[in-house]
Amino acid sequence: MLAQIPAGARKSQGIRVGQTVAQELLARRANDGSSAPLMSFTPGTKPGNYQLTPPKFQSPVFTQWSKVKPFTLDRANEFRPKAPAALTSSAYATALNEVKTLGIAQGSTRTPDQSQIAQFWNPPIWGPWNQIAETAALGHHGTLSQNARAFALLNLSFADSVIAFYDAKYTYDLWRPVTAIQKADTDGNPATAADSNWTPFVPTAPDPSYPGAHSTISTAGAVVLSSVYGDRFRFTVSSSALPGIERSFKAFSDAAQEAGLSRIYAGVHTRLDHVAGQRLGRSVATFVVDHFLKSQAASAHR
Repeated sequence: MLAQIPAGARKSQGIRVGQTVAQELLARRANDGSSAPLMSFTPGTKPGNYQLTPPKFQSPVFTQWSKVKPFTLDRANEFRPKAPAALTSSAYATALNEVKTLGIAQGSTRTPDQSQIAQFWNPPIWGPWNQIAETAALGHHGTLSQNARAFALLNLSFADSVIAFYDAKYTYDLWRPVTAIQKADTDGNPATAADSNWTPFVPTAPDPSYPGAHSTISTAGAVVLSSVYGDRFRFTVSSSALPGIERSFKAFSDAAQEAGLSRIYAGVHTRLDHVAGQRLGRSVATFVVDHFLKSQAASAHR
């Protein structure tokens, strides 16, 4: 039936439907809490507490975001990660010492490729994942409804992952690597050593460290796209940070792993943040895929 409608008319009809849906969604979300003012935040004074980071010492962002009404989750803390490792633990020391050597601005142990990775993935992480989703949709020649479902699952997962990771960030209030390394003589851990001149390769975002946003979002993206297309898919992705540079992958999970590790190479997260973010992103995305927008094929086999 739809095939009998001229292509131009189908396009116009699709635009009208999209506009109608967007207007309805905006109306439904008008009082979701996203426009609420930032909640006041005072940095703690104990070792491990998040501190404003150089060079701008900017006030932390999205302090109110855990109060935003989720799209799919019942509550922001539904999949909250467990508390980070204690400052005195060997796991903490191992993670901090890794980023101390890999993530420093000058004199790092990074390879040239790792330096490129740190810069490549630095922009807002949902952008490249929507680019990857577009490449996958075109490569699999899906129908309009199939593609709409894929992008809806992807961005529902992103929206609720952001709410969830800000809940965790401001719950655990963990200092960023630049603070942790500069003040390592206060952490009570004999396996760490302070370097008051240490600076990261990439400027630190103004929010607490745990869990990592890039790791959360990238894992969520890989879980969603793998559920739709299967994990194995060859693709390239570009970055606004490095125009003309593309990176190639054989699987969505490979790109997610690289994007998460990029924050260690950048000097802005530890592996503890990375692993917690992976778990959170996987939990949120799996929940979304399992409970929302079930495909007709999946429904037929229930």
